[in-house]
Amino acid sequence: MTTRTTRTLAAALSLAAALVISGCSSSDSDSGSEDGAAAKPKLTVSGAFMPEPVNDKMAGAFMVIKNGSKTADKLTGVTSSLSDDLQIHETKDQKMQQVPSMDVPANGELKLERGGDHVMFMGLKSTPKVGEKVTVELHFEKADPVKVELDVKERTYTAQNSNAH
Repeated sequence: MTTRTTRTLAAALSLAAALVISGCSSSDSDSGSEDGAAAKPKLTVSGAFMPEPVNDKMAGAFMVIKNGSKTADKLTGVTSSLSDDLQIHETKDQKMQQVPSMDVPANGELKLERGGDHVMFMGLKSTPKVGEKVTVELHFEKADPVKVELDVKERTYTAQNSNAH
């Protein structure tokens, strides 16, 4: 039974992989990648904002990263001209800590929000004001980098419904 189960599982995985590859190649006309690009997740970002920083020491960034594909990914880094030190932070038991990456689940989303997981800017080169925009580039394990403009909002701003943006 173990050999039969293993063969059945292998066949099912092969079929699933074939379906993913064919589905991505027929609908992804601009991939143009020589390696097939079937494994690259389709990521979009909404509701991106930064509360106006109090000083030039640190600031937070919040957004929703949506994965519209069957391939899970990981947020592995963030870069910006505003700071040379951007960190990915998770919040557990009301304590934040830097982590090397965060999961962006297949057909799911990663919510970066106040009081939860977020991006931290350490040592700002300038202090952006309300109404300005800050550009960041999100880096992922599998997907291509995604450039995002953060709207600088009032310090007390909280997104009521991140999915509405």
